[in-house]
Amino acid sequence: MYNGMRVSVVLPVYNEEENIHNAIKSFLSQPSVDEVIAVDNNSTDRSKEEILKTNARYVLETRQGYGSALQRGMQEANGDLIVTVEPDGTFLAKDIEKLLIYSVDYQVVFGTRTSRALIWSGANMKFGIRLGNWGVAKFLEYLFNGPSLTDVGCTFKVIHKLAYDKIKHRFTVPGSWFSPEFMIRVLQYNIPCVEVPVHYCPRKGESKITGKTSKAVKLGIIMIFFILKERIFSKKHKEK
Repeated sequence: MYNGMRVSVVLPVYNEEENIHNAIKSFLSQPSVDEVIAVDNNSTDRSKEEILKTNARYVLETRQGYGSALQRGMQEANGDLIVTVEPDGTFLAKDIEKLLIYSVDYQVVFGTRTSRALIWSGANMKFGIRLGNWGVAKFLEYLFNGPSLTDVGCTFKVIHKLAYDKIKHRFTVPGSWFSPEFMIRVLQYNIPCVEVPVHYCPRKGESKITGKTSKAVKLGIIMIFFILKERIFSKKHKEK
């Protein structure tokens, strides 16, 4: 519990047999965390078995996709504050306290992995990926009149349940570009938000989303077109 509010942590899980047990253990060890929800997104390894060894709540989401898993987890959350974060070892559980501090003044807190001082040696945040995340985030910031944004793909976020209830019906993206949709919906509803730097560490195994440069570039292009489409659509909607 944090500041009198229950805290739920949502972990999207797809073939994270190596990492999921430690991730759950790390987040449950944080004094503020009341529950961890591990959403199994059709894993083909032993992720389910590893989850069931812990005190996390196991949820199966059969609709494939990173966005689908996070949306299901947020729906299942019982907390007043909902935290989303990847369980691949790239984030430090202790950083949740940093984000929660800002949640006192803001209804949504976005993490950012692009602060060079917090990028660990070996982390998958080479100059090109960091520049790409920064550039697309600035594109989103400009089109939707947001606060300073420097990372469009960071999973580590905190949202108040009341704010989530305002925007949950607008979520449409099942895939890896759910993060910019989340940010856009927050900005469209004028929900107070801020971005906070978090540590970014090397992971075990290859990222399913940006493990290869070609995948990262493709995802960046998808995000840009999605952001542009949402801006055009929202403008037309206002004109009607």
